[in-house]
Amino acid sequence: MPPWGAALALLLAVFALLCLLALRLRRPGRRAVGARTLPGARREDHGEEVDGGGPASQFSDGREPLPGGCRLICKPSALAQCLLRALRRSAALEPGPRPWLSGPHLQTLCHFVLPVGPGSELAREYLQLADDGLVALDWVVGPVARGRRATNAGGLPAVLLVIPNAWGRLTRNVLGLCLLALERGYYPVIFHRRGHHGCPLVSPRLQPFGDPSDLKEAITYIRFRHPAAPLFAVSEGSGSALLLSYLGECGSSSYVTGAACISPVLRCREWFEAGLPWPYERGFLLHQKVALSRYATALEDTVDTRKLFRSRSLREFEETLFCHTKSFPISWDTYWDHNDPLRDVDEAAVPVLCVCSADDPVCGPPNHVLPTELFHSNPYFFLLLSRHGGHCGFLRQEPLPAWSHEVTLEYFRALTDFFRTEERMKGLSRRRASFLAGRRRWATLPKREVSPSSSLEEIFSWKRSYTR
Repeated sequence: MPPWGAALALLLAVFALLCLLALRLRRPGRRAVGARTLPGARREDHGEEVDGGGPASQFSDGREPLPGGCRLICKPSALAQCLLRALRRSAALEPGPRPWLSGPHLQTLCHFVLPVGPGSELAREYLQLADDGLVALDWVVGPVARGRRATNAGGLPAVLLVIPNAWGRLTRNVLGLCLLALERGYYPVIFHRRGHHGCPLVSPRLQPFGDPSDLKEAITYIRFRHPAAPLFAVSEGSGSALLLSYLGECGSSSYVTGAACISPVLRCREWFEAGLPWPYERGFLLHQKVALSRYATALEDTVDTRKLFRSRSLREFEETLFCHTKSFPISWDTYWDHNDPLRDVDEAAVPVLCVCSADDPVCGPPNHVLPTELFHSNPYFFLLLSRHGGHCGFLRQEPLPAWSHEVTLEYFRALTDFFRTEERMKGLSRRRASFLAGRRRWATLPKREVSPSSSLEEIFSWKRSYTR
């Protein structure tokens, strides 16, 4: 780790302790400073959640209950039923002894502040982009446990693309997911944006919040390296904007088989404008300033670095960095017209599981920040809402991994089994249709018309839509 990285980790650790003390001193039942309320939304004070009430209560009517107090919210379909059966059998959702760090702030701070544990083996590749910029791909190659399980019976192991948060910090949960996936037979690879996590910034251009152009080139390269392997994608927190933008822009042309978003930020513009509770706002802002300070000289010709490093909020920092540029300034509205992750959500043709917590202190209460109409109307989007977990936490008793990791990999397994069964049934239907057509040509009996397409519509209620 470079010297500035160690200093940053120490600063964040001290800052986290002060933030935790401040949060513990708040009166229960009172909203955090800077807590978000969307325009026109009714303000509600819930305090600590209890069984049968709290922020998740509005999702309980007509939703599918799961072990551990979780609920699956989605549009009914054959895939939804398959996923529901898989989640009901999942041991990760079974209620167990709650760890001592079960509070939402503790889970969140442990996720972001604690350093990444030793022992992981990463093989880094730098990918030069069309505009001569660089992104990094970290392939997780070890340690490899004995008895490694295959993910695709009869085929090649699947590739798991992991997208960290938008601040560029590689958290212990991201690496824990990669190690668990490696044990289950995946090829995990972590995508790092320009200037993030040691990736050099060779041109004075950073990646906007929801611009998937760099990710497209990285996925094309991964597809070139593993042309026959299935590709799954997972994003963490604010990194979900990048993944959702990619799925929406590419539509059915996406190479991704299935995707999952852990604690996603879905209404990003409102999230920036309303602000976070001040400990998280100051912590994320400090991390970005320290990370970009090494490129201050290179960015002087592009942005007003003096104003950038004096920013007092995430919105001011984002607006100065990407809107108030010296070469091509744009308005805040125009920026979000091009970077809202849900701008092309109707074009997405890949199943997406969003794992969220009702006590998320970074995103806010679910009745204010989750677009429930998306999950009710779009058959590709599934919401797994839990009562506890914080932001990207979902921790369990050591040494068990975060239960969100287990659920994500079980979800990918259910997708693989579902699509394999679907293809098998389609193959049987084609052979049956061909056999019946041959009988009609050669038999002397009166002909009886058979419509294979109508029988398929009766068998399947799930169809892969091709929108582009």
